[in-house]
Formats: sequence, structure tokens, C-alpha cells
Amino acid sequence: MAASLLRRDKKATAAHLKADLNRTDNSSGLRQLQELLDNVLNPEKPPSDTEALDWCKYLLAGGDGFEEFCKTVRSYDNATLCGLVWTANFVAYRCRTCGISPCMSLCAECFNNGDHTGHDFNMFRSQAGGACDCGDSNVMRESGFCRRHRLKTGENVPSVPNDLLLMSEMVLPRFIISIIQYLRDGYTEPESATDRDLQKVLQQLEPQISFLEDLTKMGGAMRTVLTKILTNQQIFKELSMGQEENLYAKRNYEKYLSALKNSGLVSVEEKGSAGAGAGAADSPAGAGALSLLGATAAASPDEENKEEDQDGGQCVGQRKRVKLSSSTKDPSIMDSLKHKCFLEELLFWTIKYEFPQKMVTFLLNMLPDQDYKITFTKTFVQHYAFIMKTLMKSHESDTMSNRIVHISVQLFSNEELARHVTEECQLLDIMVTVLLYMMESCLIKSELQDEENNRHVVVNCGEALLKNNTYWPLVSDFINILSHQSVAKRFLEDHSLLMLWMSFVSFFQGMNLNKRELNEHVEFESQTYYAAFAAELEACAQPMWGLLTHCKVKETQEYTKTVVRYCLETLQIWFDAISFVDEPAPNQVTFHLPLHRYYAMFLSKAVKCQGLDLDSLLPDQEMLMKIMVHPLQIQASLSEIHSNMWVRNGLQIKGQAMTYVQSHFCNSMIDPDIFLLQVCASRLDPDYFISSVFERFKVVDLLTMASQHQNTVLDAEQERPMLEGALTFLVILCSLRIHMGMTDDEILRAEMVSQLCMNDRTHSSLLDLIPENPNPKSGIVPGSCSFEEMLSAVADFKAPVFEPGGSMQQGMYTPKAEVWEKEFDPIMVILRTVYRRDVQSAMDRYSAFLKQSGIHTGNPWPPYKERTPLHPCYRGLVRLLHCKTLHIVIFTLLYKIWMDHQNMSEHVLCMVLYLVELGLDNNMQEDKEDEEPCIEEHCHDSWFPGTSLLSNLHHVINFVRVRVPETAPEVERKRERERERERETPPSTSAETSSFGQNLREAQLFSLVAERRRKFQEIINRSNHEASQSVRPKSSSRWHPPGSPPQMVTEILEIRESMLSLLVKLHQKLSAKQNSLSAGWLEEADPARHSHGDGITAIERILAKAASRSRHSKRCLQEICGRVCPPVPPKKNSPGDKKSMDKEERRQRARERQQKLLAEFASRQKSFMETAMDVESPEAEAAMDVGSAEPLESEVLYDCVICGQSGPSTEDRPTGLVVLLQASSVLGHRCRSDEAKRLPTSDEERIFPEDTCGATNDVRLALMQRYFIDSSCLQAVSIGWDGGVYVQTCGHTLHIDCHKSYMESLRNDQVLQGFSVDKGEFTCPLCRQFANSVLPCKPGRGTEAGAWHTLSNKSPATLVKEVENLQDELGIFPTESNLTKEMESVIKDIKNATQKKYMDYGKNPGSPDNDFLFMYSVARTNLELELVHRGGNLCSGGASAAAKRSCLNQLFHVLAMHMRLYSIDSAYNPWTRLTQITQNREPEYGDEDRPEVPMLFRDVPSLLIIFVLTMPQPLRKEHFTCIVKVLYTLQYTQALAALSVKFSPEERLAWSNTGAAKKNMPNSEKSWETLLSHVISELTKAKCTYESRSEESMLSSSVWSPQSIEFTLQQFCLPFLRLSCLLQHHLYGDNLPGCPLEEEFSLLISCLGLLPGPTQSSSSMSSSAACLEWNVGAFELLSQWCSELISLAGTPSQQAMTLLVQDPQWTAPHLLQLPDNYNTIFQYYHRKSCSVCNKTPKDPALCLVCGAFVCLKGLCCKQQGICECVLHSQHCGAATGIFLLINASVIIIIRGHRFCLWGSVYLDAHGEEDRDLRRGKPLFLCEERYRVLEQQWVSHTFDHINKRWGPHYNGL
Repeated sequence: MAASLLRRDKKATAAHLKADLNRTDNSSGLRQLQELLDNVLNPEKPPSDTEALDWCKYLLAGGDGFEEFCKTVRSYDNATLCGLVWTANFVAYRCRTCGISPCMSLCAECFNNGDHTGHDFNMFRSQAGGACDCGDSNVMRESGFCRRHRLKTGENVPSVPNDLLLMSEMVLPRFIISIIQYLRDGYTEPESATDRDLQKVLQQLEPQISFLEDLTKMGGAMRTVLTKILTNQQIFKELSMGQEENLYAKRNYEKYLSALKNSGLVSVEEKGSAGAGAGAADSPAGAGALSLLGATAAASPDEENKEEDQDGGQCVGQRKRVKLSSSTKDPSIMDSLKHKCFLEELLFWTIKYEFPQKMVTFLLNMLPDQDYKITFTKTFVQHYAFIMKTLMKSHESDTMSNRIVHISVQLFSNEELARHVTEECQLLDIMVTVLLYMMESCLIKSELQDEENNRHVVVNCGEALLKNNTYWPLVSDFINILSHQSVAKRFLEDHSLLMLWMSFVSFFQGMNLNKRELNEHVEFESQTYYAAFAAELEACAQPMWGLLTHCKVKETQEYTKTVVRYCLETLQIWFDAISFVDEPAPNQVTFHLPLHRYYAMFLSKAVKCQGLDLDSLLPDQEMLMKIMVHPLQIQASLSEIHSNMWVRNGLQIKGQAMTYVQSHFCNSMIDPDIFLLQVCASRLDPDYFISSVFERFKVVDLLTMASQHQNTVLDAEQERPMLEGALTFLVILCSLRIHMGMTDDEILRAEMVSQLCMNDRTHSSLLDLIPENPNPKSGIVPGSCSFEEMLSAVADFKAPVFEPGGSMQQGMYTPKAEVWEKEFDPIMVILRTVYRRDVQSAMDRYSAFLKQSGIHTGNPWPPYKERTPLHPCYRGLVRLLHCKTLHIVIFTLLYKIWMDHQNMSEHVLCMVLYLVELGLDNNMQEDKEDEEPCIEEHCHDSWFPGTSLLSNLHHVINFVRVRVPETAPEVERKRERERERERETPPSTSAETSSFGQNLREAQLFSLVAERRRKFQEIINRSNHEASQSVRPKSSSRWHPPGSPPQMVTEILEIRESMLSLLVKLHQKLSAKQNSLSAGWLEEADPARHSHGDGITAIERILAKAASRSRHSKRCLQEICGRVCPPVPPKKNSPGDKKSMDKEERRQRARERQQKLLAEFASRQKSFMETAMDVESPEAEAAMDVGSAEPLESEVLYDCVICGQSGPSTEDRPTGLVVLLQASSVLGHRCRSDEAKRLPTSDEERIFPEDTCGATNDVRLALMQRYFIDSSCLQAVSIGWDGGVYVQTCGHTLHIDCHKSYMESLRNDQVLQGFSVDKGEFTCPLCRQFANSVLPCKPGRGTEAGAWHTLSNKSPATLVKEVENLQDELGIFPTESNLTKEMESVIKDIKNATQKKYMDYGKNPGSPDNDFLFMYSVARTNLELELVHRGGNLCSGGASAAAKRSCLNQLFHVLAMHMRLYSIDSAYNPWTRLTQITQNREPEYGDEDRPEVPMLFRDVPSLLIIFVLTMPQPLRKEHFTCIVKVLYTLQYTQALAALSVKFSPEERLAWSNTGAAKKNMPNSEKSWETLLSHVISELTKAKCTYESRSEESMLSSSVWSPQSIEFTLQQFCLPFLRLSCLLQHHLYGDNLPGCPLEEEFSLLISCLGLLPGPTQSSSSMSSSAACLEWNVGAFELLSQWCSELISLAGTPSQQAMTLLVQDPQWTAPHLLQLPDNYNTIFQYYHRKSCSVCNKTPKDPALCLVCGAFVCLKGLCCKQQGICECVLHSQHCGAATGIFLLINASVIIIIRGHRFCLWGSVYLDAHGEEDRDLRRGKPLFLCEERYRVLEQQWVSHTFDHINKRWGPHYNGL
């Protein structure tokens, strides 16, 4: 039966079956269909067999064509969502204004059809793929829907007729199971198979899966059917196992079962061996989680043995198993999967095959169907653990990660769905468990603290899992679901989950431990820190920020309390595990303390947003002491790293220190750390805290009054930076208010100001540098309005500046003046700088501002800034500033600075003063003014009586006992004193001294350490008694090891100073005046005046504050100032002093030396500039005075920039100009209209290249060559419009032999040069301008002077004759000399500069005619280009800038010498035809029966150049003028002829008659009317002249008036006159006077001497005909020229008549006109397919000269190994190409074999480029930049201005 069906026509069979199935009794139909399908979809056929697919298509359509069927089904589409699925690299949009979920994205079509004006949107290139959310109100606001989805069109679609999809329901289940069977069959475990096998299976299935994908695109009706089939459990049961008799299906099913076996987290064998106990989740989760952390949970014995073998007895392995079994509530996560429907199995195979793109797209395309969406999400969650397992094994984890996220982001962004799955499928448990499992695969033992006994385990950052970020899909899903309030609440309420999460976080606590290398440099610098920082940010910090967003209000207090409690528990467990007591291990640091940071951030939130009391959340004192140790260790290590103490660990340690404070990390790393330290400081004993800080920073030994000390832990050169570090840290600690009272707006403002103060910033870099809440879902969107408002409040926008020769600048923001004045905060800057140089940069900018605004001219100190008041919870922080330990340190340091001890610095003083001032500004409330009780306290009371800074300021300290080395100067002095004393009195009797002695006890600062120990012990004893045994008492021997030379002795120093007196003395020292502060000074002091300035100002400010806060201080101050005692003269024997004195002097001397050098340098530079700018350029010679005493024959001298000698250029040793020869097609791209052509941005618009100068000239030449002799054609036009050689010079000269040796040296010194020496390229040795040849200067005088200039009074006829004779002179071959050799080699260079095709226009390539044409065209090209550079006319006059550097004179000589080799055959000499009436010689059809080119078709400027170049040099000026006059007559006649063609026949008749009437008047040959009528009457003789044109001329309705005719004639002749004038200027050095545009014609006429009588003033000259000077009868000559045309009439050549109409005027060259908005270009071109290969290019590019669309780097369009861009640049610009890269918005320039990135002409609203469209903000055309680009193109200066060139190897 089936066989007979198979043979029949598919369409008919389908119709017949459909009819059968539609009957009520459809059993026969069913049976037939089943048999047919068994046969068609037989799984043993190879899947590549397309027959099956065809059958399915016909069966589904049930007798219709498949296409019609699709259309019909589509008409029932009821979907209201867009749901378009895209893959990686697709361009989509995201609008933050419309999005509810931050993952919202729209396809371009929906975006452009919605209204998003003024919204905060950007375009982005999809990384992992995505789907369009238009129409989904869960993800975006309805206002943003596009027109199509806003209307909810789906709701009124008619219901689907029953029979339409009947066949689909029958056939598709069989089709799907056949796909599944292929997948089962093709799968082999990756261990045994290669990825290639899997790929092969997928390739074979490609058509089938594509077919499924097409079905989903048929709309809602078909998706409903598919959903039914995919989720129906019954159908799955029936089909999955296969029928009994079908062996193949059975085998297949078994394969599937074995694949399922390993899908659980714990594989089957493991379970079996582990016994029931471990497999089942016995222990309740909470206990399990706890036992996880203590690594002691008992494992069943057989498991332990098994592990023993594998892991070699390491305890890490043992724990793995237990962890898992005990950590899950739900054993099903562990188990193998069981499938109940097709969807589940399809997803299973999708995972097994590592997410093939097609399958992913199919599964996602179904999502608009709600039922499917829910089922699919549940299935996805069910497979989650399995996905992770596959991902860890995958080789292509990157691609796979992208595809996983592509799916999950669609499912989990929807809050409804996420909540549903969390409740029903335990999504959160699954995720946390899976993450834990994943990280367990790479744990190692931690080596922090106690290496032997450490029980803590951390992740190993070197593992691929972390290095390649394999975990990110899971983490990103986790962050995504935590962004939903309802899900996050569940997480925070589930304590066992929280505990699990904490154990997960503790895996990262202390990872990537750094150990300081003390001996040699590390051999191998590990780069694991990238992985570590990324892991902490992504896996710990971002989920933390996600949770914090839900803890913002009072109602959520409980959550915060819970988290804080678990943090503390986990921290306690961690301290125990690493067996930490009180001292951190030396020389170790880890930057990763996520547990501390969780704790800190939740504390901060609790106090700031939830009104919780801080103390209720804090642990006991002992725990606080422990908590503060590691963050403090990091701060000290930062200082050590910057002091180069870790230099042997390599650069990577610096990298870590930078990353830790870098803007993306700082608010998850350093900010919480500092906040935590602030909390500890506010609650711990301040003396303990301060001494801990100095001990951690290793500077305790330095804090002694003695001038010498021993430091056992630091080298001398590290002491100063470490001390500065410690003090700076204390200042930051006391003044930072980020978590301690600032509002969000204040924080944003402070961050912004500190970034702007370091450097001016672009908008995007500022956005990037301001640390925002790192969780992208946090709702603090960086682009929100508060950012913009704040920015405009603190900064001014500097629009981008353009120097045509400079670099492209971006729009920058710079701080406003009042910000510098009031808000510049150096402390914030120090905290936020990644590079230390930025701090300096901020200070430099600050001092520049002060200088500029006249506030302060010296070297300012960092300004002191008032702080936001502290939040009441943190008031305790102020106690730091009011503790004796700090005051002792301050006193000691002030004393040391005053005494000039070593290792003190201005920065130290600055920070000390900052601390004093902070103390004065933050007074303790308890203080009663001036009556401090004297509290007896163990050992500090000898220093200060109380703790208040105010009262301690004026406390005088008389004697201090110090320990010093025996060799110290103090000991010497004491011995002297003792000797004196012995002479006077025995010491004991002096009551005074003895009382001081008692007063002192042993109060020196090295007791800091002991003191700290004692405090610690006390606190611990208070809190628990047992702990005291665990504190190992450390001997203090380590502070002064015995036997270290020299011996330490105790000495007593006499000081008798208070802090105030020291401050006054420092003031004197700084101002270098004895009594710098008078007694009455305080009365007029006003602290406000002193806010900016240097140290002197700072001290005055502090003294004024102290005086105003306390009466006692004021009194003391007045006393001190009143005493005005000279400071103790420093003892000469102290080495420090002498040094400092010498130092000052030495500095002074160095400064003077430097000044002298600079002055000398400047003068040299000046003279260099003068010479360089005025190198012998042709102008310099032109100015030589003819009548001067020098003989006329004086030679021009040239300076050689290599050997520096100056001399003439000679035949033997010629000098040359440094020149750059480049082929150029700029002239060829000129058009007639002034408007630049528009770039097409739709299919309707086109660019027509036919009207360009290059195209027109090509057509003209081709036409001539068809009808006239080739050799004469090649002299009738110029080429070089496209691919002409342009010569430019920097004006410097060198000897050619010097140049050769210079090139040799360049060749040997192949450093990375941007040019290729082998191609003759080099840079000018003097100005470094790019060049590639040397143009020899001809020996002899400068510009033709003297006799050559004088105009003789010969008659025109004689001159004409002389010119003719000169032309007949044969070219004398110059004798062979170095000069001629060089000239020949330059000619060779010129020919090599352009491509072959731009030189061979003749019929027989390589003929002399060809060469001849090329040579004179080079001259023409250079003249024309100079005209373009002068603006297209000579009105500006003068030797314009272009001429200053012009080398046309030299170029003409080289060309002339070369062209003298060709003599013009006198029979063909155009001169005779211009100046003589020939007796009607019959046209000789010599070669190929073609005539010569008639004179009226010839290009006059070309003739001029030919004449000048072929006549003997130097040419007399009178001859030059004669040639110009003769040619002007020809040009004029051509103008008349061209004009006459434009007339309508009636006008032609009329003008012909008016002119004929005047013919007999005198001077008639100087009136255009008569000449015009003569031309018309002559040309009318040839019928063809006017016939072809009549239709066109009828169209122009304008009537010609005499004025318009005169104007047209002048315009026609102007280009010729300009060129002649320019040529005359270069040959004879005549000046070019300037004039207004309307007088240009008359000016040129007079310059060229065409006016016969000098009497006429130029202004009255209005007739262009008056300048004509006819050598022979005008009318006869005209008739002769016209007769040449008339003779063409009957011949085929009459086609050539169109050549008569020519228009020599062209406007300046322009690049295309670009649209204002970049999106217009992007949307049209980024998907456009290439015209060559018809593919959509990966990197599309546009030529900005002609609009061609090309593939950049595309291998598809490569020809002969050259890629398309390079190829196009050769065709379009003779190897210069300007391309806009569509996907990057930047422009690249191709010049010959090199290319460079030019920059972008599209900027965003903030004046910034967006290279590679990374930000995707709207971009707008920047006219100025585009003008600069065009100007560089026209002036050929790309090579000189752009510096970064590289070879492109034809690969662009």
C-alpha cells in the first residue's frame, strides 16, 4: 500500500489523504498515513535524503503548494509579541527609558517604528544573541512598543479552521521523533569522539532543523500545534521507545538511556559506591552547611579509601563528596534526568551537542507561545545542573556560554516567570548548589597565615574554570533572578540557603595570595590576578549589590540582620580555619576579602537606609580587632608596593594594586575596606588602633626624637614613602565620608570633581570612571538625569578644537573655576588615582588655576577641605584624632622636620598639619574648654596630660628619653654637657632635673608595640578568659636585636617645646624670616582667607583656628610670638644640616645652569627656524635685484641639510630638492556643480560618475582617437586628471651624493619605520617630512633675469618668426654628466609614481608620443593642482603658501630637458597652423586615412605647455608672451564656436546678421560680434555642426544678451589665462597681484601683457575681444580653422563634431556630502550586500570620494591577492583611498602601500568619537572635521599630517 502511495504524485497523495482523514471514520486514512510515514521517515535512511522533507512539506499542506499553505497559516497569526530571535553580532537597540528589565532589547525594525525621541537609548552589537521584547509588558513599558505591536493586532484574528492544521498534528510528531532518533544515533561520548563527529551529525540535520525553524515563523497558530506536540506526554510515550519489531529504534533508545545515566550531578557509579548514607540527604540542610565549612564531616569509610587512591591523601578531595550530599535539600538535583515529553528530550540533546545555534534559535522562536514558555522554563531549570556539567567539560566553553545565556536571559528576565520557577522548581537551591559544585572542582588549600595548619580551602585562580570565566553564565543568571524583588526576598528568608551562599563566598576569601619575594626576582609572573579580580567582582560583589538593592527600607531590617549574622559566623569560621590569632603573617597579602566586604556593605546599608543601630550589629571587641587586621594589611601593602618593596614580584603586583582602586572595582573593594576600618576605629581603643597602623606600616622605629635610629624591617629609602603612606592613610580614614554621612548626590559630585581635577575628561570616560553601583540591575543608571545635571553643575564643556595639521581632539569637560576654588579635594583624588602621576597632574592643574586667577603664585599645597558632618553612629571615629599616641607622633614629626632629620618631606609635614587641622575641626563634645582633668594613665601621661588635641597643643614637653645608637650626635653632646656639669654641681642635687626625670619615666615611642600588646591582652581577658592562653607572648627582642652594631643607649634630650611653638618655628623656617609672626598677628588673622596657598598659609590657618577655639592656646601663642627668639641655631656638627644647606645652594646653582642652557637652546632654535623657513626657495631668487652691483651671472647657492655646506648646484655635484611624488586623481574628481554629491542612503539614490572631469576627458580622448591620427590626438589633450603625478617639496635641499649615502644608512638601520626604504622613501633629514625622490636643481642663475626679462619692441610678426625658428632648432643632446643622470632617474621615479594604465593612452604603448603626452601632462597636473590649492583662481595673488614650497621651476627644467629629445615634425607643427594661412593643402590622409585633430578641438593650455617645454631653455619672456597671445586667439575662437552651438537657430541667425553688418568697421577684428558672426557663417557651411544640437538648445529658453555673451566668453578663457599667468609666475618670478573676483579677467590680461596699449587702465577693460592680437588676417585664419571642421563633414569623422562643445571650467574637488545622522548611513549600509560577491560583508566600507561600497579585508572580493579596498583605492584615487568603515564609524586612509586610521567625522552629543560603535549613542556629522579631511585630501598632505602609518600588505 505504502509503496503505491510513494510512487504517486506527492501533491495528489497529500490531497487524497487529507480528504480521508477529514471523514468521521478516518481509520483507513490513519493507517495509510502511518505506513507512508514509516517508509518516508525511516530512520535508517541517511538524514541528508531530501525526499523525506519534501514529503512532509506536501503532507502538511494537504494538497496545496507549501508556499500558499504558509501564507494561509500566517493569516491566523495571533501573536502580540515580536519575539524576533537573533544571534551574536546582530545590531539591536536598548532603551533605558522604556525598559523595566535592564536586559530589554529591541530589533532595529521595532525600534525605528516606535517613538524614542529624547530617550536614553543606545545601539549595541549583541554578544550572545537575544530576542526582541517589543510587545512584552513584563519587560518594557507599553509606551515604547512599536506601531505594529502597540495595536495588539493578534486579538481580533479569526479562529483557525479545523482542517487547516490537521495534517500538521499527524505528521509533525513523527517528524520530530525522527530528528530525535538521528540525534540519539549520532551521539558518542566526547571522550571517545571528537567534536567533529558531533558537527557532522548536526550538518546532516541542518535542513530538518531549519524546517522546524521555518514552521515557528509561520506565527501563533502553528506554534500552538508545535507546543501541543512538544509537551504532550502521551505522544512521547508512544513514540519514544520505538515499536517492538523495529530493532533500529530499540538500539537507538538504549543509546539514549545510557546517555541519560550520567546526567545527574553525582554520577551513578559514585552513588553506588558511596552507600546509602552519603547519597541521601540525611542531615538537615543547615547543619550540613555548617559541617561543610569545618572540613571534618565524617565520610563513609569506603568512600574515604576510594578517595585516598585518587587524591594521594589530600584532604581536599575527601571533602568534596560529603559537601554535596549534605548540602542539598532536594536529592532530585543529584539524580539522573527523566524525560516525559519531546521538549525535554530535545533540550537534553541540545545540551549534549553543546547548544547548536539552529536548535537554540528554534527553541527560542517558540517563546511567544505562553504555555510553551512556562513548560520550557521548567524544563530548562530541570536540566540546569546538567547544563553546567556539560559546560565544564566543553572545549568550546565560550561559544557555549553565550548560547546558554542567550536562552536563560529570555527566561529569567521576566519576574513572573522567575518567581513561578523559584517556587515550583527550587530554582535558587539549584543555582547555589550548582555554583558550589562548580567551584569545588578547583579548590586548593589556602596558604594564608599558618601554612601547615591551615584548614581553609580557596579556589585556585590558575584553573581554566576561573581563567576563562567559565562560570559566568551561571553567575549572570543568578544575578538576573536576584534582581527580582520577590525572588530576592525568598533568598534572604531562606537561612540555609544564605549559609550555603556564605560558604560559597568563603571559597574566594583569601584567594590569589601574594608572597613577597625577598631574594631574587620571580622567574614567571603569574597573571592569575585577572581571574581573581573578575571572580570576586562577578561571583561575589555583583550578587551582593543585587541583594543590597532590596534592603533599602525599614521593612527589610530583618534581612540585613540575618545577612550580617551569617557574615560574622562565617568570618569566625574562617579565622579558626586559618588559625588566626592577632598578628598577620609577614610578607603576605591577599586583595580578596569578600566576606569582610559583604559585612561592611550590609552594615553601611543598615545604618544609612534602614535606621538600624550600628552597635546592635557589631561583634565584641576581640572580633573587631581580628576583622580590622586584613583590610589594614591591604592598605599597608598598597603603600609597600608603591614604595617598591614588592618589586621582585614583578609588574603583576602593581597591576593588582591598581585594579584594587580602579573605578570598576573600587566600590566593591577599597571603599568597603576603608569603611570597615573606619567602623573598627570608631569602636576600638584609639591608641591601640593608631599604634597598629604605624606598626603595620613598619615605621615605628622611625618615630623617635633621636636624629638616628635603626629600622629592622625597612631599608632607609623606603622609610619616607612608607611614613607618607601611613599618614595619608590616617588622613583618608579620618576624612572620608563616603559611607559615613554623605548622600548619594554628594558622593556623585565628589567622585566627579576628583576625576575632573586629575584631567579634563570626555563624557564617556567620565561615565566609565565614576564608580556606579556595579550591579547593572541597580537602577542607578549611569546615564540617568542626575549624572547630566551634576556634570553641568561642576564642569564646563570644551568643544573639540581642530587644527588642520593637528590631532583630532574630542569634546572635553573641564572643572568650573568655583570647583577648583571650593571643592577640589586632594584626599579624594589620592584615593581614586590608579597612577600616582595623576595626583601630580591634579596638583599641577590646581596651581595653574591659582596662578591664572591670581589667588596664589607660588607652589601651592593641597587645599584643606571641610567635611560633611559624621553620621551620629560613627562619632567614635573622631577619637582617633584625640588620642595621645597620635599626638606624640605629631609632636615627634614636627620636631624632626624642624630639626631637619633625614627622611622627612614636605608631604609628611602636609599630612601632619592636615591631621592637626582635622582634630581642631572635629572636637570631642565632652571637652570642657581649658580645664582638662589630668587622667593618670600608664605610660603616656609623661607626654600629655589629657586626650584633647586643643589642650595638648600648648602643653610643653621638656625632656624626652630616647634610645639612640652610641654613634649618634646626641651622645656626643651629652658627654660634653656632663663634663661641664662636673665642673659645676653634682647632678643629683638639682631638684629640677630629678623631677623631670621622674616626670618622664621611660616614655619613648618604641613602647608603642608593647603598649598595643598590652591593650590587646586586656581586651581579650575582658571578653573571655580562655583566650588568654592562646596569645603567644612575643618577645620584644625583634625590635632591637642584641648585638646589632652599634649598641643602643638611652639618652635624655632637652626639648622644651610645645606643638604650638614648633609650628611657629616651622613657620619661620618655611618663610625664611626670623620673626615671621609678630605678636599682634593673631588679631587680624582670619582662617577663611587662608584656604589656598602653601605651607606658610597652612600653618597660619591652623594657628588662627587654635587661637579662636581656645583662650589658653591664644595666650600661649601670643607669648611665643612675643618672645621672638631666634630658633636654636642648628649645630654645625649634625650632618643633616650641612647636607640641607649644601642642597639649597646646589639646587640654586643647578637652576642657574639650566636657565643658561635653555636660553642658549632657544636662540639656536630661533636661528634654525629662520633658516629652515627660508631655505632657498624659488621666490628667494626671484627677488634678486637686477640693478644691484652683483654681476648678473651670480649663481644660486643651496644649503645641503645633510652635510651643512652651502654652494651652487653643479654638473658634477648637483643639488636637489627633497620631493614627494604621488599619483593623484583629485583633479579627475572635480565636477561642474558647486554642490558636492550626496552619499546615497536608500536604494533610489545613485551617484553618476560620468560628469566628473576625469570621465569627461577620457571620453573626449577616446572620441578623438576614433577619428583622428593617434599622434596628433596625443598632443591635443592633457592626461593626468586621474593618476597624474603631483610633486611637492618641503623646500629643503641636499647634495644628491649626500642623499645616496643617507639612503644607504636608512637601509641598514631598519628600525620600525613607517616607510619602505627599498621603494626610495625617506624622511627629510631636517624637517622629517615624508619624501620619496630628489629633484635636481639646474646649475646657473636663478630665475631668468635681466636680458631675458626686458621686453623689446620687435613687431609681433618678427617674434612669431623667431619662435618658429627656435622650434626648428634641433634638440642638442646634453653631454652625459651626473646632473643628466639624476634628471633621468627622476623621470624614472615620476613614471613609477603612477600606474601603467595612467600613462598609456596611445594605440601603440611605449611610443614616444605616449611619453611626450605623459611628460607635459605632469606639468599640467601640477599647475592645475596649484590653482586648486589657491582656491581655483588667482584673486588672492601673492606667492601663496603653496608657492613658498613650490618646485615647479625645477620640475619644468627636468621635464623640458627630457622633452627636448623629441622634436616636433615641422609638417605637423601646430605653430604654423596657428600663425599662417596655408594654401589650401589637401588634407593628406597619410596614416590610416585619418585627418589630424582640427585646431578648434585642441586643448589650448596643453599647446602652451608643449611649446614652452619644447623650445630651447631658458626662454625669453617676449617669446613666452608671443606664444600666449597667439594661443589666446585660438582659445577665443573656440569660445565663440562653443557659444554659437548653444544658440537656438533663430538667435544664431540674428547674431550672424548683426555681426556681419559691423564687419567693415575699423578694428572689427577686435569685436566679438563680428568674429562671432563670421564663425557662425563659416560653420553653417558644414551641415552637421548645428543639426545634432538643435533639440537641446531649444530647451534653454534664456535669451542671450551682449553682457551674458561677454561674460560667457571671459569665463571660457579664464582657465587658460590663469594657467598661463601661473606659468609665467614660476618661470620668470613675476608677482601675482591680488584683486576682487570680478576684476580677475582684466588683471590676468594685463599681467600677461595681452593688452596692446599700456594706456588703458584695467578697470575700463570690459571687452575680452579687445585683447586679441591677430598676426595675420583674423577672418582668413578663422575660416582656415573652421574649414578643417567643414572638411570632416562628409566623412565618418563628422561624429566628432560634439568635441566642439567643451567647457573648460571645473569647480573645486569635494568629498561626498554625508547625512547629518550616522544612523542613516549605518542602517542602510550595514546590512547591504556587496555588489561583487552578493554577500553581506563582515566589515563593510564606503569610499568617500565616489561612494563605492566595498568589503574591507573581505577574502570574497580578493583579486590577484589584493583585497577590495586597496584595489578600489588604485582605481578611484590612484592609490589614495578614503574609506568610512561602517561598523566602526572611523575613517581609514590608504596611501600606496601604507594605511592609517584617520579618526571619525561623526561625534556624539558630547563631541566624542565612538570607535567601533561600542557605546552606540547617536552620532552626528562634525562639519569641521569633515572639512579638515577634505582639505588634507585636496592638498595631498595625508602623508605629512598623519603620523601612524603601517603597511597593509594588500590585505584591506
